Amino acid sequence: MQPTYAPEAEIFRTRIKGFLSDNLPDNWVGIGALDAEAAQVFIDSWRKILSENQLLAASWPKEFGGGGLSHLESVILAEEFQKAGVPTGGSNDAFSIQMVGNTIIQWGTDEQKAHFLPRIISGQDIWCQGYSEPNAGSDLANVGCKAELDGDEWQINGQKIWTSAGHLANWIFVLARTDADVVKHRGITFLLVPMEQEGVDVRPIKMISGDSEFNEVFFTDAKTAKENVIGEVNGGWGVAMTLLGYERGEAAATMPLTFKSEVGRLLDLAKENGTNEDPVIRDQLVAAYMQTQIMGYLGMRTLTKFLAGEHPGADASIFKLFWSEYHREVTELSMAVLGANGMIIDGKFPSSAFGPDSPGAANNSGSWIGTFLNARAGTIYAGTSQVQRNIIGEMVLGLPKEPKLDRGPWKDVPK
Repeated sequence: MQPTYAPEAEIFRTRIKGFLSDNLPDNWVGIGALDAEAAQVFIDSWRKILSENQLLAASWPKEFGGGGLSHLESVILAEEFQKAGVPTGGSNDAFSIQMVGNTIIQWGTDEQKAHFLPRIISGQDIWCQGYSEPNAGSDLANVGCKAELDGDEWQINGQKIWTSAGHLANWIFVLARTDADVVKHRGITFLLVPMEQEGVDVRPIKMISGDSEFNEVFFTDAKTAKENVIGEVNGGWGVAMTLLGYERGEAAATMPLTFKSEVGRLLDLAKENGTNEDPVIRDQLVAAYMQTQIMGYLGMRTLTKFLAGEHPGADASIFKLFWSEYHREVTELSMAVLGANGMIIDGKFPSSAFGPDSPGAANNSGSWIGTFLNARAGTIYAGTSQVQRNIIGEMVLGLPKEPKLDRGPWKDVPK
């Protein structure tokens, strides 16, 4: 693990700090200070500024409209944006730019790159992810959503679930079953599917917080062009794993910063209402602070591999398990710090259902109650804690694997 950056990295950091200083209002404290309408206006304007300065798809090659930044520069950019409380793109750009855009660059044909990449940069195409299904969540290779080639079009039938921001998207990348007569990993194809058609139905899922950032997506004879396959037909598993690897390096750098900032807010709240004098709460606050420091080192270990050009392996599950279980515990602690005030919602809920509240958010009960409710999901999405423990046990510690009952052709596996 390399716990520090090389001196030359600070030159680029200074450049990014200068960009932020030049383009943010003098009184800027973070996007969390804005109401929903003002935040969306800012994001739309900010995305345009990033695009004009080649910082929107910062790691894409310049020939595709990106900034051509190195891995290290991309991480520094993400760090400084996190500190300043500004996003690195628009609402769905994690899917559009970071995931499917990078995947098209790596796996797509020249024609696919020429068509889709400019439309992602312009915001004309807005993407979401069609991976999980009711019977294919932790076991993603068990997808049953079916695609059949009918002349010059694929016809798609089935369901996807937990589709983040699906209600905002007009395109979805879909893992579909295209061959049921082979073992499950080998009969999957990665398809690009337009959502604005009669055969696609998006239904919101109401979360415990009242938000509906997740959706179900139903395909009934939905269609996409024959050429909208990324990689090879029945070779989608490798493409899917490539896509999942693109988000981990940046997250390793920014998530520890986010959680350190959040625990700082909780310490401030405890000092304000005097709960820091309670010996039990004080010990728990100290433990939470220590865990954010450990998280920083775990993230740096993942980041070191990322900067060396390695995709995170099975040990990335340690980081995911650690932060998701930590966040569940620290938000429970926030309810103890709030005390009776935790029964009354004061102020707005967080602007996002994922992770801590946005920088600049008011340090009140509305922010903490919303984060507490949302944190329950962190131990489930992106791989449940139980699955992460299995991965760590089998692939990191070398413990015996669980018996598998689903060998053979996918169609013969009990569903």
